[in-house]
Amino acid sequence: MGVAGFASTAGLGLAAFAAGSGAVAQGGLAAYQGAWLSGSAECAEVYASAGKETSFKRPVDIFAPAFIVSGSRLRTPQASCRIKSVRPNGDRQLLVLDCANAVAGNEVRILMAPQPDGSLKRYFNAQDTIGTAYKQCSR
Repeated sequence: MGVAGFASTAGLGLAAFAAGSGAVAQGGLAAYQGAWLSGSAECAEVYASAGKETSFKRPVDIFAPAFIVSGSRLRTPQASCRIKSVRPNGDRQLLVLDCANAVAGNEVRILMAPQPDGSLKRYFNAQDTIGTAYKQCSR
């Protein structure tokens, strides 16, 4: 999964938002704001909070299946992305990101869907019917 596994699972291949960043942040991103974590790890193991800000705990676990959405920015343990657009794609949303890490930058597309229980699911492609669940750690 990754940004080169969730932009690489968590970190420049975030596999699966053309409005300006203000419009994107105001519109389709409300359900995505906050810190998110997949798997059995506890939020306190991955995130640190300073007032209203949430960040990755130091030293950063580059393999943590985690990401933070703040406004029109999405950060993973290894990459920082600008959310370019959010578009409906069936019962999911296609997020188009402009991501960069210490080595490279590229456009990344991800499929996600908010769930009725408040979690998110990330899908590897349109044929993925199971997805990967992410629980919210903060908003």
